[in-house]
Amino acid sequence: MLILGIILFGMLIGAGAQLILGRDGGKVDWTMALVSGLAGSFVGGLLISLLAGDGIEFRPSGIIGSLVGAILVTLGWRWTRSRSA
Repeated sequence: MLILGIILFGMLIGAGAQLILGRDGGKVDWTMALVSGLAGSFVGGLLISLLAGDGIEFRPSGIIGSLVGAILVTLGWRWTRSRSA
């Protein structure tokens, strides 16, 4: 059940990152949302939580870090996709 919760949280964070950055037609690319949400949550959430001194607990600093990490991963994904096209 924990794994399912982590996946859903990552997808929501990734979708939020896409909505903040803007999407064509307002549609969310769920594959990118899953990847960027999980990677951003892992890197950004863990880093910000540890720097804030919260440890590995569910705190607002971890959520903000997850969103910032997902935004950075989404920007990187879009940049690499635009360069290869």
